[in-house]
This record gives sequence, C-alpha cells and structure tokens, in this order.
Amino acid sequence: MSSEIEVSELTGSSNEFAVNALPAENNAAATNTVVRELRKDRKPSEAREAIVEDTAEGDQLLDAAQSRWSEGLDWPTVLWLGALHVGALSALYFFTWKAVVLAFVMAWITGGLGICLGYHRCLTHGSFNTYRPVRWLLAWIGGLAGEGSALNWVSVHRKHHVFSDKEGDPHSPHDGGWWSHMLWLAPNNGRSYFEHLGKRYSPDLLKDPVFRFLDRTFLLWHFVVGAAFFAVGYFGWDVYTAWSFVAWGMFLRLVWVLHVTWFVNSASHIWGYRNYETTDDSRNLWWVGLLAYGEGWHNNHHAFQRMARHGHKWWEVDVTYWAILAMEKVGLAWDVVHEVPAHRKAA
Repeated sequence: MSSEIEVSELTGSSNEFAVNALPAENNAAATNTVVRELRKDRKPSEAREAIVEDTAEGDQLLDAAQSRWSEGLDWPTVLWLGALHVGALSALYFFTWKAVVLAFVMAWITGGLGICLGYHRCLTHGSFNTYRPVRWLLAWIGGLAGEGSALNWVSVHRKHHVFSDKEGDPHSPHDGGWWSHMLWLAPNNGRSYFEHLGKRYSPDLLKDPVFRFLDRTFLLWHFVVGAAFFAVGYFGWDVYTAWSFVAWGMFLRLVWVLHVTWFVNSASHIWGYRNYETTDDSRNLWWVGLLAYGEGWHNNHHAFQRMARHGHKWWEVDVTYWAILAMEKVGLAWDVVHEVPAHRKAA
C-alpha cells in the first residue's frame, strides 16, 4: 500500500481541511494538510499550486539542485560541520564528570526534545497539537542541535517523504551510504534553492515571523549558549571546568547528535527489518531506535507518518513518544495521533 493512502487513512479525505480556512491555533491540522497535499502528486498540480507560489520556477530550481556539485561546496555548512568535528577533539583534553553530565542532558534536550519531538513529530508531521509558544520553544531548542533552522529542516524532511528513495530524495542511500549520511549537506544549492524549498514544503512555518527569525539567527544562539556554558563553568568552578563545558556540552554533544540523526537517514534505510510494506527502503534498526530516542523504528514511521508513536512492537522503545505522553498528561499536547489503524496492525 502506498504511503499516500496510508497517510489519508490516518487523517481523513484530502478535502477534509482547507489550508486557508484553518484557525491559526490548529497547527497540527495545518501541518498535516500541507504534507498531504504535497504527496498527492509529485508533479505540478492544482493542489500544489494552491499552496506554493511560482510553482514552475520552484520546480526548475529544485530540479537544478540535483546536479549537486555543479556550483561547488556550500562552504558555510562545510566549515560549520568541520569546526564542530575539530572542536570535539578538545574533549580529549578537557574532561570533567560535570561536563559529561551536561553533554548527556543537552543531547536529550536538543536531540530528543528539539529534533525528534519538536522538528520531526510536531512541526514536520503534526503528530500532536500544542500551544504556539511551545512550538516556538521547541523550534529554538531544535536549532541548538546544530542541524539548521526549523524552517530548513522541516522543508528538507517533507521533501524526503515525498520522494523517499526515489529521484528527488535529498538523502537516499541509493546515491551512496556516505551521501545519505552527511555528504548531501555539502553541495552548494544557493540561497534561492532554500527559499523556494520553504515556499513549497513549509508554507505553514514560513508565514510565522518567529520561525523566520529563528532561521536568520540560527548560528547566533550557539555562540550565546557556548558563552553561557563557559561562564557557568568559570564562575562556578574554574577555567578548566569552563572549557570542559564547552568541549563536551557544545562540540562533542553537537557532533554526537548530528551523527545519530544522520544514522536515521542512512542506516535506517539500509539495514534492519520491516513491519510494513512501503514504497521505499525504510527499515527498523534497533540500535538507531535506542540512540535516536525512538526515531530508528523508521519503517513504522514511513508507513504511518503522522503517528506520534514510532514503536509498534513491545520491544520497540520510543522515548520521544513517552515525552509526548507526558506533555499530553499535563495539558501541553492534544490531538495526539496514538494508534495504528486496526486493519493495518503490524505483522
């Protein structure tokens, strides 16, 4: 069964919602409508033109980016990722147990809450609804994971689901394991590419000035948080502790969260088992499931993209879903998509 049909099974008919008619607070429904309309037809259609302006021009720019290396390297991204990896080596020289705890906690906050819960399940797929300030907070926290702003991340990920393991997928292992893991970030696509990517795939976020602000200030917050960590370590203990907080709480933690996220794109499309037949090569991979707070049950997710729960078997531990349940319990999340449709239970 195709992914388009599976998504509509969870959300109702394609005419159930209209983007422009949705109340502003119904964020999950707006997100779901955008994703469903994008998946209805991979070619320009009336449904897609209703969402994105300059569809034909956008198609040309997005297709042109498939040439990959024609414009050289995206040097800001390459230098950013390179600096993080080099900086992570400083953790060998500045070790304190306090810094290890800081790195562990920040990995969960930025990777688990920011990326997995915020960027992915809330903002990309609308797996649950929440207050607008909570969405903004999750987007800010997700930015501290070093993977780009919510606007860019969500746009790329929605495109991935539309073209998963087909031509047009930004990071399919069909183009090489290392490509799907991290090399896909290196080509210079140009600023206009990301502008049109946002218009096509994230119009619901693009219209929000806070998401645009976070997009413009993505890099700034890393320096602010790094300086704060140094100050806490210095004034709370000593200069060695201060540098250990930067080495572990910033550099090493960022590299760890980046690679764990990238394993979802690469390893979880190469190795593992499948609970469902999908139109791509998504797999459930146990070690990615554990490292990525439940994101590694990737075949389950590709089969039912709006579901808040990615673990469909009793052993498929999904820490991110537990966090969503906690939010629901205290009233910070509602309209949570919990269950697999009865006629599509895992084998």
